[in-house]
Amino acid sequence: MERREHSVGVLVFDGMKMLDLSGPAEVFSEANRFGAAYRLSIVSVGGKPARSSIGVPVPADADALDAPAFDTFLVVGGDALPTSPVDPALSTAAAELAARAGRVASICTGAFVLGAAGLLDGRRATTHWQHTALLARRHPAARVEPDAIFVHDGGTYTSAGVTAGIDLALALVEEDHGPDLTRGVARSLVVYMQRAGGQSQFSASLQGPVPRTPVLRLVQDAVQADPTGDHTAESLAARVRVSPRHLTRLFRAELDTTPMKYVELIRFDMAKALLDAGHNATEAAARSGFPSYESLRRAFARHLGVSPTRYRQRFASTRADAP
Repeated sequence: MERREHSVGVLVFDGMKMLDLSGPAEVFSEANRFGAAYRLSIVSVGGKPARSSIGVPVPADADALDAPAFDTFLVVGGDALPTSPVDPALSTAAAELAARAGRVASICTGAFVLGAAGLLDGRRATTHWQHTALLARRHPAARVEPDAIFVHDGGTYTSAGVTAGIDLALALVEEDHGPDLTRGVARSLVVYMQRAGGQSQFSASLQGPVPRTPVLRLVQDAVQADPTGDHTAESLAARVRVSPRHLTRLFRAELDTTPMKYVELIRFDMAKALLDAGHNATEAAARSGFPSYESLRRAFARHLGVSPTRYRQRFASTRADAP
Protein backbone atom coordinates (compact mmCIF):
# COMPACT_ATOMS: atom_id res chain seq x y z
CA MET A 1 0.00 0.00 0.00
CA GLU A 2 1.39 3.39 -1.02
CA ARG A 3 1.91 5.73 1.93
CA ARG A 4 0.82 9.37 1.90
CA GLU A 5 3.69 11.78 1.39
CA HIS A 6 4.76 13.58 4.56
CA SER A 7 6.42 16.94 4.00
CA VAL A 8 9.22 18.05 6.31
CA GLY A 9 10.45 21.63 6.18
CA VAL A 10 13.76 22.60 7.81
CA LEU A 11 14.55 26.24 8.55
CA VAL A 12 18.28 27.01 8.15
CA PHE A 13 20.38 30.15 8.64
CA ASP A 14 24.00 31.30 8.67
CA GLY A 15 25.95 29.60 11.47
CA MET A 16 23.61 26.60 11.67
CA LYS A 17 24.96 23.34 13.06
CA MET A 18 25.39 20.93 10.15
CA LEU A 19 24.65 17.84 12.23
CA ASP A 20 21.35 19.37 13.35
CA LEU A 21 20.29 19.13 9.72
CA SER A 22 22.08 16.02 8.52
CA GLY A 23 21.20 13.79 11.49
CA PRO A 24 17.39 14.08 11.29
CA ALA A 25 17.55 14.24 7.48
CA GLU A 26 19.30 10.87 7.35
CA VAL A 27 16.65 9.39 9.65
CA PHE A 28 13.83 10.54 7.38
CA SER A 29 15.71 9.46 4.25
CA GLU A 30 16.43 6.03 5.71
CA ALA A 31 12.78 5.69 6.75
CA ASN A 32 11.83 6.05 3.10
CA ARG A 33 13.85 2.92 2.32
CA PHE A 34 11.59 1.05 4.75
CA GLY A 35 8.34 2.29 3.23
CA ALA A 36 7.83 5.80 4.56
CA ALA A 37 7.32 8.76 2.23
CA TYR A 38 9.04 11.79 3.73
CA ARG A 39 9.85 14.74 1.45
CA LEU A 40 12.47 17.09 2.87
CA SER A 41 12.60 20.77 1.95
CA ILE A 42 15.19 23.31 3.11
CA VAL A 43 13.93 26.86 3.61
CA SER A 44 15.62 30.08 4.70
CA VAL A 45 14.88 33.76 5.08
CA GLY A 46 14.84 35.12 1.55
CA GLY A 47 15.62 31.70 0.10
CA LYS A 48 19.34 32.36 0.46
CA PRO A 49 21.94 29.61 0.98
CA ALA A 50 22.97 29.18 4.62
CA ARG A 51 26.61 29.03 5.73
CA SER A 52 26.93 26.03 8.03
CA SER A 53 29.10 25.60 11.13
CA ILE A 54 31.66 23.62 9.13
CA GLY A 55 31.80 26.15 6.29
CA VAL A 56 29.76 24.09 3.83
CA PRO A 57 26.97 26.13 2.22
CA VAL A 58 23.48 24.70 2.44
CA PRO A 59 21.25 25.72 -0.49
CA ALA A 60 17.62 26.51 0.22
CA ASP A 61 14.71 25.17 -1.80
CA ALA A 62 12.48 28.15 -1.03
CA ASP A 63 11.99 31.36 0.88
CA ALA A 64 10.52 30.46 4.28
CA LEU A 65 7.69 32.96 3.85
CA ASP A 66 6.73 31.54 0.44
CA ALA A 67 7.00 27.88 1.45
CA PRO A 68 3.91 25.66 1.54
CA ALA A 69 2.46 24.25 4.73
CA PHE A 70 4.58 21.40 6.08
CA ASP A 71 3.41 18.34 7.97
CA THR A 72 6.51 18.69 10.14
CA PHE A 73 8.48 21.90 10.61
CA LEU A 74 12.00 21.72 12.09
CA VAL A 75 14.36 24.51 13.04
CA VAL A 76 18.05 23.68 13.51
CA GLY A 77 20.40 25.17 16.07
CA GLY A 78 23.49 27.34 15.92
CA ASP A 79 26.25 28.37 18.30
CA ALA A 80 25.31 32.06 18.29
CA LEU A 81 21.66 31.59 19.23
CA PRO A 82 22.12 31.39 23.03
CA THR A 83 24.46 34.38 23.19
CA SER A 84 22.96 36.79 20.65
CA PRO A 85 19.43 38.09 20.02
CA VAL A 86 17.58 36.00 17.46
CA ASP A 87 17.25 37.82 14.14
CA PRO A 88 13.64 39.09 14.00
CA ALA A 89 13.37 37.91 10.40
CA LEU A 90 14.30 34.40 11.53
CA SER A 91 11.80 34.32 14.40
CA THR A 92 9.10 35.73 12.12
CA ALA A 93 9.80 33.00 9.58
CA ALA A 94 9.61 30.37 12.32
CA ALA A 95 6.29 31.73 13.56
CA GLU A 96 4.83 31.73 10.04
CA LEU A 97 6.00 28.21 9.29
CA ALA A 98 4.82 26.90 12.66
CA ALA A 99 1.36 28.40 12.20
CA ARG A 100 0.85 26.30 9.07
CA ALA A 101 2.61 23.12 10.23
CA GLY A 102 1.11 19.94 11.60
CA ARG A 103 3.83 19.73 14.23
CA VAL A 104 6.82 21.85 15.19
CA ALA A 105 10.26 20.78 16.41
CA SER A 106 13.64 22.26 17.24
CA ILE A 107 17.04 20.64 17.31
CA CYS A 108 19.42 21.70 20.10
CA THR A 109 19.67 25.50 20.34
CA GLY A 110 16.95 25.88 17.71
CA ALA A 111 14.73 26.13 20.81
CA PHE A 112 15.89 29.75 21.09
CA VAL A 113 14.32 30.45 17.69
CA LEU A 114 11.04 28.87 18.78
CA GLY A 115 11.22 30.84 22.02
CA ALA A 116 11.79 34.12 20.17
CA ALA A 117 8.77 33.31 18.02
CA GLY A 118 6.63 32.86 21.15
CA LEU A 119 6.17 29.17 20.44
CA LEU A 120 7.43 27.92 23.82
CA ASP A 121 5.21 30.08 26.03
CA GLY A 122 3.29 27.86 28.43
CA ARG A 123 5.04 24.74 27.14
CA ARG A 124 7.66 22.33 28.46
CA ALA A 125 10.90 22.52 26.51
CA THR A 126 14.58 21.64 26.53
CA THR A 127 17.83 22.42 24.72
CA HIS A 128 21.52 21.57 25.08
CA TRP A 129 22.38 21.24 28.77
CA GLN A 130 24.90 24.09 28.58
CA HIS A 131 22.14 26.53 27.63
CA THR A 132 19.02 25.40 29.51
CA ALA A 133 19.43 28.01 32.26
CA LEU A 134 19.78 30.76 29.67
CA LEU A 135 16.74 29.50 27.76
CA ALA A 136 14.72 29.58 30.99
CA ARG A 137 15.85 33.13 31.78
CA ARG A 138 15.20 34.40 28.29
CA HIS A 139 11.77 32.75 28.06
CA PRO A 140 10.31 32.59 31.57
CA ALA A 141 6.90 31.60 30.22
CA ALA A 142 8.41 28.28 29.08
CA ARG A 143 8.95 25.39 31.51
CA VAL A 144 12.49 24.31 30.70
CA GLU A 145 13.52 20.75 31.56
CA PRO A 146 17.31 20.88 31.85
CA ASP A 147 18.11 17.18 31.67
CA ALA A 148 15.78 15.68 29.03
CA ILE A 149 16.97 14.35 25.68
CA PHE A 150 13.81 15.66 24.05
CA VAL A 151 10.49 17.03 25.25
CA HIS A 152 7.08 16.66 23.60
CA ASP A 153 4.36 19.10 24.64
CA GLY A 154 1.29 19.11 22.46
CA GLY A 155 2.38 19.58 18.86
CA THR A 156 5.75 21.05 19.84
CA TYR A 157 8.98 19.10 20.26
CA THR A 158 12.35 20.34 21.49
CA SER A 159 15.57 18.37 21.80
CA ALA A 160 18.93 18.52 23.53
CA GLY A 161 22.43 18.50 21.99
CA VAL A 162 23.05 17.69 18.35
CA THR A 163 22.80 13.88 18.41
CA ALA A 164 19.53 14.16 20.34
CA GLY A 165 18.10 15.40 17.04
CA ILE A 166 18.46 11.83 15.80
CA ASP A 167 16.54 10.56 18.84
CA LEU A 168 13.82 13.12 18.17
CA ALA A 169 13.61 12.25 14.47
CA LEU A 170 13.26 8.56 15.35
CA ALA A 171 10.48 9.45 17.78
CA LEU A 172 8.66 11.36 15.03
CA VAL A 173 9.05 8.44 12.63
CA GLU A 174 7.70 6.08 15.28
CA GLU A 175 4.75 8.40 15.84
CA ASP A 176 4.01 8.24 12.11
CA HIS A 177 4.81 4.63 11.31
CA GLY A 178 5.11 2.63 14.52
CA PRO A 179 7.99 0.84 16.22
CA ASP A 180 8.69 -1.89 13.67
CA LEU A 181 9.60 0.42 10.81
CA THR A 182 11.50 2.71 13.18
CA ARG A 183 13.48 -0.19 14.61
CA GLY A 184 14.59 -1.03 11.07
CA VAL A 185 15.73 2.55 10.54
CA ALA A 186 17.68 2.56 13.82
CA ARG A 187 19.39 -0.73 13.03
CA SER A 188 20.32 0.45 9.56
CA LEU A 189 21.84 3.65 10.93
CA VAL A 190 23.48 1.75 13.82
CA VAL A 191 21.91 3.96 16.47
CA TYR A 192 19.73 3.40 19.52
CA MET A 193 16.06 2.70 19.02
CA GLN A 194 15.62 5.23 20.58
CA ARG A 195 16.71 6.85 23.84
CA ALA A 196 13.66 7.86 25.84
CA GLY A 197 12.83 11.54 25.68
CA GLY A 198 12.87 11.82 29.46
CA GLN A 199 16.15 9.96 29.75
CA SER A 200 19.00 12.01 31.17
CA GLN A 201 21.41 13.81 28.83
CA PHE A 202 24.18 12.48 31.07
CA SER A 203 25.37 9.27 32.61
CA ALA A 204 23.87 9.42 36.10
CA SER A 205 27.20 8.89 37.83
CA LEU A 206 28.74 11.89 36.01
CA GLN A 207 26.15 14.34 37.25
CA GLY A 208 26.90 16.83 39.99
CA PRO A 209 30.13 18.46 41.12
CA VAL A 210 33.40 16.66 41.71
CA PRO A 211 33.80 16.44 45.49
CA ARG A 212 36.43 18.62 47.12
CA THR A 213 36.95 16.28 50.07
CA PRO A 214 39.68 13.66 49.47
CA VAL A 215 37.66 11.11 51.46
CA LEU A 216 34.76 11.36 49.01
CA ARG A 217 37.06 11.13 46.01
CA LEU A 218 38.53 7.93 47.43
CA VAL A 219 35.05 6.49 47.92
CA GLN A 220 34.00 7.45 44.39
CA ASP A 221 37.13 5.87 42.92
CA ALA A 222 36.53 2.66 44.86
CA VAL A 223 32.90 2.32 43.77
CA GLN A 224 33.57 3.20 40.13
CA ALA A 225 36.48 0.74 39.99
CA ASP A 226 34.36 -2.15 41.27
CA PRO A 227 30.59 -1.48 41.22
CA THR A 228 29.82 -5.07 42.23
CA GLY A 229 31.89 -4.90 45.41
CA ASP A 230 30.68 -4.86 49.01
CA HIS A 231 29.76 -1.19 49.17
CA THR A 232 27.66 -0.79 52.27
CA ALA A 233 27.89 2.50 54.13
CA GLU A 234 29.83 0.68 56.84
CA SER A 235 32.37 -0.89 54.49
CA LEU A 236 32.93 2.34 52.59
CA ALA A 237 33.39 4.26 55.83
CA ALA A 238 35.87 1.67 57.08
CA ARG A 239 37.83 1.95 53.81
CA VAL A 240 38.45 5.67 54.38
CA ARG A 241 38.64 5.43 58.20
CA VAL A 242 35.63 7.55 59.12
CA SER A 243 32.34 6.66 60.77
CA PRO A 244 29.31 5.80 58.57
CA ARG A 245 27.51 8.81 60.03
CA HIS A 246 30.36 11.16 59.13
CA LEU A 247 30.58 9.70 55.62
CA THR A 248 26.85 10.23 55.12
CA ARG A 249 27.20 13.84 56.29
CA LEU A 250 29.99 14.42 53.75
CA PHE A 251 27.92 12.95 50.92
CA ARG A 252 24.92 15.09 51.83
CA ALA A 253 26.96 18.28 52.23
CA GLU A 254 28.93 18.02 48.98
CA LEU A 255 26.91 15.78 46.66
CA ASP A 256 23.37 16.15 48.04
CA THR A 257 22.94 12.39 48.21
CA THR A 258 23.82 9.42 50.42
CA PRO A 259 26.53 6.79 49.99
CA MET A 260 23.94 4.15 49.12
CA LYS A 261 22.19 6.31 46.55
CA TYR A 262 25.53 7.06 44.94
CA VAL A 263 26.40 3.35 44.76
CA GLU A 264 23.03 2.73 43.13
CA LEU A 265 23.73 5.36 40.47
CA ILE A 266 27.03 3.72 39.55
CA ARG A 267 25.41 0.28 39.40
CA PHE A 268 22.47 1.67 37.44
CA ASP A 269 24.83 3.08 34.79
CA MET A 270 26.61 -0.26 34.52
CA ALA A 271 23.34 -2.21 34.28
CA LYS A 272 22.11 0.12 31.53
CA ALA A 273 25.33 -0.42 29.58
CA LEU A 274 24.93 -4.20 29.95
CA LEU A 275 21.36 -4.04 28.67
CA ASP A 276 22.55 -1.92 25.74
CA ALA A 277 25.15 -4.61 24.99
CA GLY A 278 22.46 -7.30 24.76
CA HIS A 279 22.41 -8.90 28.23
CA ASN A 280 19.03 -9.71 29.71
CA ALA A 281 17.76 -7.97 32.83
CA THR A 282 18.70 -10.79 35.21
CA GLU A 283 22.26 -10.89 33.90
CA ALA A 284 22.50 -7.10 34.06
CA ALA A 285 21.39 -7.09 37.68
CA ALA A 286 23.92 -9.71 38.71
CA ARG A 287 26.86 -8.25 36.78
CA SER A 288 26.28 -4.69 37.97
CA GLY A 289 26.05 -5.51 41.66
CA PHE A 290 22.30 -5.33 42.28
CA PRO A 291 21.25 -7.99 44.80
CA SER A 292 18.24 -9.03 42.68
CA TYR A 293 16.27 -8.26 39.56
CA GLU A 294 13.63 -6.62 41.73
CA SER A 295 16.13 -4.11 43.12
CA LEU A 296 17.26 -3.34 39.56
CA ARG A 297 13.63 -2.90 38.48
CA ARG A 298 13.02 -0.40 41.28
CA ALA A 299 16.14 1.57 40.28
CA PHE A 300 15.00 1.75 36.65
CA ALA A 301 11.56 2.89 37.74
CA ARG A 302 13.12 5.70 39.80
CA HIS A 303 15.59 6.89 37.17
CA LEU A 304 13.88 6.22 33.84
CA GLY A 305 10.26 5.39 34.60
CA VAL A 306 10.45 2.08 32.72
CA SER A 307 11.38 -1.48 33.68
CA PRO A 308 14.77 -2.96 32.65
CA THR A 309 13.01 -5.35 30.28
CA ARG A 310 11.04 -2.54 28.67
CA TYR A 311 14.21 -0.46 28.37
CA ARG A 312 16.02 -3.30 26.61
CA GLN A 313 13.11 -3.96 24.25
CA ARG A 314 12.70 -0.33 23.27
CA PHE A 315 16.14 1.22 23.59
CA ALA A 316 18.61 -1.62 23.14
CA SER A 317 21.41 -0.93 20.69
CA THR A 318 21.57 -2.57 17.28
CA ARG A 319 24.08 -5.10 18.57
CA ALA A 320 21.25 -7.12 20.04
CA ASP A 321 17.76 -7.76 18.71
CA ALA A 322 14.96 -6.87 21.09
CA PRO A 323 12.86 -9.90 21.99
